[in-house]
Amino acid sequence: MRTAVALLACLALLFSPAPAPAKGPQATYVLRVPAPMGDSAQRLLGLGYDVLEQRDGADLFVVGDPQTSQKLRGDGFPSTVETAMPPTQRAPRSLGDATYYGGYRTVTAQLAHLNEVARAHPDLATVVDYGDSWRKTQGGGGHDLKAICITRKSPGDCALTPTAPKPRLFVMGQLHAREITTGDMAWRFIDDLVGSDLTAKLGDLEVWVVPIANPDGVEIVESGGDTPVLHRKNANGTCTSGPRGVDLNRNAGSHWGEVGSSANKCSETYQGPRADSEVEVQALESLWRKLYRDTRAPSDTAAASADTTGAVISMHSFGDYVLFPWGWSTQKTGNDAALRKMANDQAALSGFAAGQPGELLYNASGATDDWVYDDLGVPSFVWEIGAGSGRCGGFLPPFSCQQDVHWPKVRPMLVSAMNAAKRPY
Repeated sequence: MRTAVALLACLALLFSPAPAPAKGPQATYVLRVPAPMGDSAQRLLGLGYDVLEQRDGADLFVVGDPQTSQKLRGDGFPSTVETAMPPTQRAPRSLGDATYYGGYRTVTAQLAHLNEVARAHPDLATVVDYGDSWRKTQGGGGHDLKAICITRKSPGDCALTPTAPKPRLFVMGQLHAREITTGDMAWRFIDDLVGSDLTAKLGDLEVWVVPIANPDGVEIVESGGDTPVLHRKNANGTCTSGPRGVDLNRNAGSHWGEVGSSANKCSETYQGPRADSEVEVQALESLWRKLYRDTRAPSDTAAASADTTGAVISMHSFGDYVLFPWGWSTQKTGNDAALRKMANDQAALSGFAAGQPGELLYNASGATDDWVYDDLGVPSFVWEIGAGSGRCGGFLPPFSCQQDVHWPKVRPMLVSAMNAAKRPY
């Protein structure tokens, strides 16, 4: 019996024939598409479809509207509807609300939380403004890009220098805006670091957390209130027939513009006009260069040195995977054995599968985790949090799933990453 991929949580309706075009508000569909790993999967991605980070045997899954199955058929990919959610008529979020969709925190609430933690724990926490979102650079609203550094403070801690005395674990959420589980995991991690047994681990480690790496995109998501908008990209774009923006996880300058990304401005995997074109990506890369020493020669096969410290975790959803470089190819990195061991250690605590993206899903280029390892030699991982089916699966699980299902899996993984960051290789 096939496992259904849940995108919009409960009340999804199952269909088998391709949906017919409809007028007015349209349903969102998850389409099951035969696309075995290799050339077939890479061609599907290259056509610019919204392909989920989820695989079931030889099948991938594509998000779309009622016309998407017809486009897929025209491109040589038959599909069946796996799940569908008719459009709903619920009230959007009101301005000033601190939460949406049952408890998920807004961008404003997330950024205020960082300041509140720093005020309550001045001996542990420091907030760092590391840039501006695209909308803010355009004078059209937007937000500061903020991180919080948490450690038992000593001289030199939380300084923006790669020669700081302590190893650093960096964790970020919602680079893809619609992956709302990840912002909540970041919130819980911050609170745990300053209020549990984890605080004792901070004497010889800095933990940096960016809960919302794509605030403009998240503002679009939360604007739907009880019906979050499934926006993936940032807000910088000129597409008039689909979602605006650039996919920030295809824009980084490591093998930019190669497999698994699209030059189509309306694609969900739009890579942007050039490598590192987006201010959110530029700001992250600048911050990482200030936090980490470069310990790796500029070659795809070079290994980072044994004295490398730190680790970077980019939380995504969904699929229950721990992924590590390279993502642009199934070629092994110079530190493959160590990366694979760290990933397997993390996955063993959660029941996730571990491997390179091309081993488990498909290859994709321009990802931030590839950039971190490529440019600096620092071990970097993507966690795809959440199953593809069930009440707590998909992009939009009920808020109660965060405490009851996801956090009990993610917390041990974070502790494992904290321990490994001190001497990863």
